[in-house]
Amino acid sequence: MSTEVIPQKTEEAKESFSYASHPKPLQARRKFRNDPGAGERYGNLMFDRRIVRGNTYAQSTFPPTTQDNPMDLQRKAEKKRAKEARLRQEKELEDSRKSPLPVDGRRHINVQTETYLEELTNRVEEADVTCQTDLFLDRPPTPKYIPAKTGVDTSTQIMPHELFDFDMEVKPILEVLVGKCVEQSLEEVFEEEELENLREQQRKFHEARKREVLATQRLEEQERRLTDERERRITQQREVRRKEKQTAEKIAARAYAQNYLMDMIPVVFGKLRDSGYFFDPIKRDIELNFMADLIKKVQGKCDESELARLIADELIRHVVTTRLEEYE
Repeated sequence: MSTEVIPQKTEEAKESFSYASHPKPLQARRKFRNDPGAGERYGNLMFDRRIVRGNTYAQSTFPPTTQDNPMDLQRKAEKKRAKEARLRQEKELEDSRKSPLPVDGRRHINVQTETYLEELTNRVEEADVTCQTDLFLDRPPTPKYIPAKTGVDTSTQIMPHELFDFDMEVKPILEVLVGKCVEQSLEEVFEEEELENLREQQRKFHEARKREVLATQRLEEQERRLTDERERRITQQREVRRKEKQTAEKIAARAYAQNYLMDMIPVVFGKLRDSGYFFDPIKRDIELNFMADLIKKVQGKCDESELARLIADELIRHVVTTRLEEYE
């Protein structure tokens, strides 16, 4: 709001003056600094990212990392190498100056080689020295900086209610504020209603999607059961056909075997019987056990009787021979 003063060139201008005031909208002034969150307005402070939460003492700031110049790094490396070479050379020179190790039975001791001998004591010489200083004067505080005055001061007299009438000037401002508040309130109400409608639509969509998923799962389960039943029936039919084929093959093989072995069985059994595989156990026991023992005993009896006969013949021959000799 600006005020324009119109001066009067008449004699009455020395005692009073007139003015004209028109309401004007305020111009948007430029901000002191750019606000990073100017594009985002938060109605709740808990979701404002510009507000720091938690303990601020634990937050650590790291200095910005800068990349060194390669020439500086090379120069530092050369200085470091030169310093290491110098230290190595000094160490070698110091080692060369050392005395050789003492022989057995001797030892090294420190000997003064200066021109004038000095007394060596363990007590360090001390001396007291005093010094007087002036008193420390406090420095007076620095006066506040006041810039040099420029320009010419002017003054004027304004009576009350001459430049600003609160009741008249506040009316458009109140209308704007109330209008903005009502507009903002209506926008918030519309936004809440829209959000509620969106949530309702989302809920309906989730319910419809859930019903579709359940129907799809039910159809998939039904299809799975039908597929399992079909596979089971096919497996049963294949098993039945396999068993029928196996039974038919067994019947055919049995008929062929019976047909083939019909004339072979008598011949085989005859050969086996002739070979002695089929026998009468009583007859075989008599032939193997009883007859062999019996023949053995008969043979023994026959041998005994033959031996007795031979002995009798020998006795008779001996007697006859003896009697003939006697008669002769």
